[in-house]
Amino acid sequence: MRKIRMTRLAAVACASVLALAATACGTSSGGDSEGKAASKDQGGFTAPDVPMADAIGDPEGQVNILAWPGYAEDGSTDKTIDWVTPFEKESGCQANVKYFGTSDEAVQLMKTGEYDVVSASGDATLRLIASGDVAPVNTDLLKNYADIAPFLKDQKFNSVDGQMYGVPHGWGANLLMWDKAAVSPAPTSWGAVFEGSSDYAGKVTAYDSPIYIADAALYLMKTQPDLGIEDPYALDDDQLAAAVDLLKNQRKNVSEYWSDYLKEVAAFKSGDSVIGTTWQVIASTIGDSVEAILPEEGSTGWSDTWMISSKAKNPNCGYLWMDYITSPKAQAAVAEYFGEAPANTKACDLTTDTSFCDTYHATDADFAAQIHYWTTPIEQCLDGRTDVKCTDYGDWTTAWTEIKG
Repeated sequence: MRKIRMTRLAAVACASVLALAATACGTSSGGDSEGKAASKDQGGFTAPDVPMADAIGDPEGQVNILAWPGYAEDGSTDKTIDWVTPFEKESGCQANVKYFGTSDEAVQLMKTGEYDVVSASGDATLRLIASGDVAPVNTDLLKNYADIAPFLKDQKFNSVDGQMYGVPHGWGANLLMWDKAAVSPAPTSWGAVFEGSSDYAGKVTAYDSPIYIADAALYLMKTQPDLGIEDPYALDDDQLAAAVDLLKNQRKNVSEYWSDYLKEVAAFKSGDSVIGTTWQVIASTIGDSVEAILPEEGSTGWSDTWMISSKAKNPNCGYLWMDYITSPKAQAAVAEYFGEAPANTKACDLTTDTSFCDTYHATDADFAAQIHYWTTPIEQCLDGRTDVKCTDYGDWTTAWTEIKG
């Protein structure tokens, strides 16, 4: 489970910038006032006019699945970890699974038209929608959609103009963790690793990725409102510079940057690190010597979405897969194996660990509302501004190299 999580999240560090096409090829489905507000949040982005399925026909006999490692296990990794085989028996669709390592790889593979469905992260979803490589999803055709947590639906990274372009799968937050014996009093703010990092000089740890700049931007958004940051992924030049300055000051006190969860586990157990950003699965691995919280400013995090190709050769099996993988039993299996909150709240009754969903806040809407899910920074400001050009992921990558020195 933990190796899967490391591979999947470290991939964000490898993401290169691909500008999101903002020109419209047509209009998207839907169009109520709430949807139009969401469209504005996406910097004026309008989806191409791609047809949406109106029914599920006879299964084609197979489905080509593009997935993060750990999302479509068939027993080949561990004979006891298999939720693909039951799907094949139930649906009559043979599952042909290909794993990808980065969101950029997933975006490029979806362009080939060889894959029917993809588990897309928030730094890929809008690119797939804008390019016309995925189709709007008719959620009325999915019997399990009603049980998906409402706070994961109709988000700006999985819907456009009131129309869903996928089915939420799993999600989680980046948390603040500290060694209870070394850090006192218990912190409540990200300020402990930013402006207060000198209190733990040489023992602060941070996530090793340009996307970590968003963590600094989120802190500034809450503590320095005069900067005008409305979205931690939509930074103009001045706002990016402010985040970079904050991270450069933090750098003086950082023990190490990590992307492999094992490095953070080892650093906390040895005492080389005593405070920093983490994931719930890491805190659970270390145990009672640490505590992890969602700080008062909120946090960054991830939410993945199953999307269907606009060129799907097996759309019926594609819909059957999306419905199956978001069913309670499958969601429970994936969530515990992968180390994240399930999207289907009924999965919480089926996890082997009865406290799993409480630990991962799976049904906590207030908790989820404080998460700013990963989104690739692009020139078209994601906060809706049109009077400035925002910095893109290329700018963030250059800045990250400068921060680390």
